[in-house]
Amino acid sequence: MATGIVFETHSWSEDNDQGVATGWLPGRLSARGRDLAVELGGRRKGDVDVVLTSDLRRAVETAELAFPDGAVPILHDWRLRECDYGDGNGMPAAQLHEHRERYLDEPYPNGESWRQAVRRVEGALRDIAERWDGRRVLIIGHVATRWTLDHLVDGVPLEELITADFGWREGWEYRLTV
Repeated sequence: MATGIVFETHSWSEDNDQGVATGWLPGRLSARGRDLAVELGGRRKGDVDVVLTSDLRRAVETAELAFPDGAVPILHDWRLRECDYGDGNGMPAAQLHEHRERYLDEPYPNGESWRQAVRRVEGALRDIAERWDGRRVLIIGHVATRWTLDHLVDGVPLEELITADFGWREGWEYRLTV
């Protein structure tokens, strides 16, 4: 069997409004983000068996606003977090990402590399595939989460992902096998 994965990014945050790379900081949703989170719940109502989120506040808040009634279980996993930018958490995103490819294998100062972040998220995804085999799972995460899915499921090299535009949209679909 396989686990159906729907990936959605956390909703729009105050840091997104300000052009800040939140990284491992909690972040908070903006008014726009709260509205988008409610819309996410409307799109996915009755579509998923469980929601798994990063434990960072902006992802948790997205899930809580999307599924406020408790009808769908919401579980948090720290391994679904964004890349840890270390000293760069909270700095201007344009500045942080200007030479992002440098940090594919080299960790950000006092943080982690993108490859390390992908390995961390991969461990969570393997556990999700095993635990939720045959079910449909919504994962609310970050860039590192999506890149891991693209790399693990679709075989896209990290060297391509790190230089590509994120290309936001309403949800990506994947199938994970154990």
